[in-house]
Amino acid sequence: MDGFLSALILLSNFVIVPSMAYGSQLAIGALAVTLIYAILRFSDFAQGDTMAFGAMATILLTWVLQYWDVSISPLPTALLALPFGVLCTIVLCLLIDRWVYRFYRRVKAKPEVLMIVSVGVMFVYNSVVRFIIGPGDRWFVDGERFIITAPAFKRLSGLDEGVAFKTTQGLTILTAVIVVAALFWFLNRSRTGKSMRAYSDNEDLALLSGIDPERVVRTTWMIAATLATIAGVLYGLDKSFKPFTYFNLLLPIFAAAIVGGLGNPLGAIAGGFTIAFSEVALTYAYRKFLAYLTPGEWAPQGLVQLLSTDYKFAVSFVILVLVLLLRPTGIFGRRSP
Repeated sequence: MDGFLSALILLSNFVIVPSMAYGSQLAIGALAVTLIYAILRFSDFAQGDTMAFGAMATILLTWVLQYWDVSISPLPTALLALPFGVLCTIVLCLLIDRWVYRFYRRVKAKPEVLMIVSVGVMFVYNSVVRFIIGPGDRWFVDGERFIITAPAFKRLSGLDEGVAFKTTQGLTILTAVIVVAALFWFLNRSRTGKSMRAYSDNEDLALLSGIDPERVVRTTWMIAATLATIAGVLYGLDKSFKPFTYFNLLLPIFAAAIVGGLGNPLGAIAGGFTIAFSEVALTYAYRKFLAYLTPGEWAPQGLVQLLSTDYKFAVSFVILVLVLLLRPTGIFGRRSP
């Protein structure tokens, strides 16, 4: 029985909890992608680097606050800096929309053209972030606390394995629940949210109803920028900040949005957790886990790892290809928010 509990704890520490946290980050990022696709009608390839910009702005203010000895211990100081990061990202997205995307909306450019434009914007964001904060790893410094540590759990339980639950993991999961609930309430209950849904369903009819399209566009960018910043900061707190990593995150985020059904908020959430659990489960080494469940002489000698962690993002790519081949509309299909 102790072996089974230890195996379950091991799986929780290295697969279940990390997948929940990572899935929450992907779900929030995928919500931003699906919101832009549903309302502005194009795939925003700059989303990963939008996350990087928001996280960068938050890190810079976090360092300033830490220098001034301002904190909200035991929570990360980054929570105090998060509103500043959100504000900076909103301003950036609104300016880019005014200077770049507005022209293509006025000439009624095809979605493919806007998608290509977003690729250019992506490279601009990436260059700006690297120029300001550098290409290397950066840390928030005070996000490494634990709600419960493995040694403390071992002393209490007497088991060979101990539960380790980081503050950032708990914070990520809780934040995702709050953000998703707030977004769905806004889209379904508020007047502005209903206007956005009407504009997404039928643009011409929405215009005849007196809905201001520019207001809808501005609100969409503001929400998408907020979601991207929150996802970027949570990812940076849980792991580390590196501009190129956020560039790579574009693949699993889009995979999450497409797996659930591009344009479907519920699908974005389901897709985020599907991608996260697939990536973590397929790249985890199960040797120690199986050793707890099997007799000593049957214990595996190798790592029992289906894929190396170097192929983590390849899992997202394979899932994305399979979904596009077998069910192009995703699990839940496309629909407006």
